[in-house]
Amino acid sequence: MDWLNDVVAPLNQALFELNGHAVTWAELLGFVSGGLCVWLTMRASVLNFPVGIVNCALFLVLFMSARLWAGAGLQIVFIVLGAIGWWQWRRGQVADVPVRTASPLLLAGCLAAVVVGTAGLTVLLRAADDVSPFWDALTTALALAAQWLLNTRRIATWYFWIAADCIYVPLYASQGLYLTAVIYVLFLGLCLNGLRLWRSSAAGTNATPSTVAA
Repeated sequence: MDWLNDVVAPLNQALFELNGHAVTWAELLGFVSGGLCVWLTMRASVLNFPVGIVNCALFLVLFMSARLWAGAGLQIVFIVLGAIGWWQWRRGQVADVPVRTASPLLLAGCLAAVVVGTAGLTVLLRAADDVSPFWDALTTALALAAQWLLNTRRIATWYFWIAADCIYVPLYASQGLYLTAVIYVLFLGLCLNGLRLWRSSAAGTNATPSTVAA
């Protein structure tokens, strides 16, 4: 796997220090691509998927170096789900489906999956010497539920993203990933605005987010 190490080595190169902790190319580029991805998602643009895949690849490198194993593994899942969502939106399977609410049964299923997923992942992460097993597990479970809801344009996706972001900010700050913590403050603000736009869209007001097929 020497070739893989050669590929990711430049991304782990420190650019500058922030409060005594090095900021790498992976973290800086993750900041830029992540902000762009959430803005595109807020606009219901299909371009959120390819940009999101790039963002996940950068965070995969970053979280592996920080020993946040669930967060790193989550990026692989996001890449797969992002590719599926991109294919669905491009083929029109979802692109022509309006933004809508989730049924109580779907929400209950997502919440149950978060509880079960958090419990199971916490046990695994403790065995893997994760630096913050419970919080890493909880945010991973919340993000997976959010991504599932996003792929089918459910407004509830934003509630799950908001909950995850509220935990991500102190989690990453506690590990010295200050720029990444700032990224998630930005994500939180964009998610709140995305919730407002999607709720307006579902209500049929003039704030309907545009759908861009690229």
